[in-house]
Amino acid sequence: MPIAVVPQELVTEPVTSARRMTVVQLLPALENGGAERSTLEVSRALVAAGHRSVVVSAGGRLVGRLEREGGEHIALDIGSKSLRSLARIGTLRRTLSEVDPDIVHARSRVPAWIAWYALRGMHPRPYFVTTVHGLNSPGRWSRIMTRGDRVIAVSQTVHDFVLSHYPRIDASKLSVIPRGIDPEAFPYGYRPENAWRDAFFAEFPQLAGAPLLTLPARGTRLKGHADAIALIAGLSERGVDARLFLMGIVEPGREAYLKEMQALARQRGVADLVVFSPPRNDVRDVFAVSDLVLQLSNRPESFGRTVVEALSLCRPVLGYAHGGAGELLAELYPAGRVPVGDLDKLIDRAAELLGRAPPIAPLQRYRLADMQEQVLNVYADLAATPRSK
Repeated sequence: MPIAVVPQELVTEPVTSARRMTVVQLLPALENGGAERSTLEVSRALVAAGHRSVVVSAGGRLVGRLEREGGEHIALDIGSKSLRSLARIGTLRRTLSEVDPDIVHARSRVPAWIAWYALRGMHPRPYFVTTVHGLNSPGRWSRIMTRGDRVIAVSQTVHDFVLSHYPRIDASKLSVIPRGIDPEAFPYGYRPENAWRDAFFAEFPQLAGAPLLTLPARGTRLKGHADAIALIAGLSERGVDARLFLMGIVEPGREAYLKEMQALARQRGVADLVVFSPPRNDVRDVFAVSDLVLQLSNRPESFGRTVVEALSLCRPVLGYAHGGAGELLAELYPAGRVPVGDLDKLIDRAAELLGRAPPIAPLQRYRLADMQEQVLNVYADLAATPRSK
């Protein structure tokens, strides 16, 4: 059933600061992932505001994009989880001394440890910022992510996790800055062109002619593919015609897991209702033709970007009520929340949403420009304070 579309207007402006800053972001590599995407988004905002943006990593496929957008890249392996990484402390210290940054921003634990020791030998010392991107196992190893002069949590879930496991942290230096999406990349009410639709359903003809449920998730057991298969089987048993698209489950090195899920689909009698796919670059279009986008991770996650992306397009989301995704659903689309692992409730709610989904209002939060502005404000606040000699 079509979802009611509410008109929206969004105006975003570049963030500006009173003085030019140099910011160095540290992470293991620039391949793919939420931290990597956020790194590029912040770099882009820095450049647009007239600042200098430098990223230190082992490299990867996103380096070219970073440089095209005005950022600089310095190749240095600061992410290997081995004692050899300690040898990079001196190299990083020399690199930072040459760059002379106002801010050093670590987005992962190994780079954060190396930076922590490198900064101890620098005078004046740049300000140290960390972002807690995930719900890492608490302990001494992960505690480094709480030792920044400012600590950014990507959701309230992460904020509460940090405070509960590291009660000695100064709560005043901890900020919640959620990830954001570009509304122009996921426009409200967007519908793909007929040519794309024709090509998609020609590629996957078994998905045509029935409501489409999409689970965008890599091929790992944590992402809830078995629950998605149980969901489509339960709908079929109730006479609800629907199809399931497992987008991203086909990955090199995950062949055994893929075969296991394919066997489960056959066992449940829904092999002809389920399509297994590699990751795709046309996520926006796939979401836009989906009647439900699923978020079924069986462990709490730190945020839940796909929830925001789908809702930004005005597409309903059905997911488990825990972690960052549950937090987003509670705020933005409560009708899509179900208790973790409650398959009966999951099937009931899916049938309800396929029959009559509540209207979805345009997003007023979780926009990319909001995240960029808030991170640059953290930098500017620190940079306005004289650095220690």
